[in-house]
Amino acid sequence: MKNNLTYLAFPLVMLLLAGCTNETEPNPESKTEPQEQVTVETEPTEQAETNDRFTGYDLIEVEGGDLSGDRDINVVVDIGYGEREYWAFTNEHGQLVKVIADEIILQNDELEDVTSSGRYYSDEAKVPGVEHSSLDEGHVIADSLGGVSNAFNITPQDSTLNRHGDQAYMESVIRSAGGATDFEAIITYPDTETQIPSHYEYTYTVKGNVITDSFDNVNPDEVNEELGLTEHAPVSASPSKTGDITSVDTNGNGQVTIKEAKDAGFTMPITSDHWLYPHMRDNDGDGMVGE
Repeated sequence: MKNNLTYLAFPLVMLLLAGCTNETEPNPESKTEPQEQVTVETEPTEQAETNDRFTGYDLIEVEGGDLSGDRDINVVVDIGYGEREYWAFTNEHGQLVKVIADEIILQNDELEDVTSSGRYYSDEAKVPGVEHSSLDEGHVIADSLGGVSNAFNITPQDSTLNRHGDQAYMESVIRSAGGATDFEAIITYPDTETQIPSHYEYTYTVKGNVITDSFDNVNPDEVNEELGLTEHAPVSASPSKTGDITSVDTNGNGQVTIKEAKDAGFTMPITSDHWLYPHMRDNDGDGMVGE
């Protein structure tokens, strides 16, 4: 009896084992689809952005106090004193045509080696034209704004314009604001031979306001006289001086409007250090009127 049960169980066990060893067909829906390739665009590095700026120009180094008036063609030079990065560009004629700076950092006479007159160097580069009696060795970016004195930051500029006119006023605005960002100077010439510019255009941002100063390389006093604007001669456009408001306040209401200031020969904006500022309305309270 015991042997008969053994014979019956053996075929049953073998049948069950055979069923377990059947291979299962793969499910076609379970196959993994190939993943789509995704290209991740990365932001350009700071070095790449700088190289893009310099495309078409050779980067060279020139000492900040180099007095030579010669300029290489199609080059870019750092004209910022110390660690500042102010970039100056020349064209195919060796003319200084553009200066840019992400940030203008004011001179610090407590930490930097400056002369008693507030200069980094005792003299400026002798660019052809500066020997003219009415022209200064004008900085595109002044010493007070951190600029050096080589030929890549110097142009022959009308003395009155440089010392008392729009150039001086532009520098005063940036100093009063404690610096500037996104600075750009575009310099143009009457021909391809001279190194004496005919026009300057400055664009920069102070306290969130974008300012553009555009002016010719001429004596502003002579221009004002030709335009008949010297009738208000007692009033000075210098921000450091005081004047008689009655000669500006034409309607006599004690408040100077932007139009009245412009008619009197003043260049906008009027900043908080200007003697006219207290007599004008600064609607946004940013320390500037007419920006």
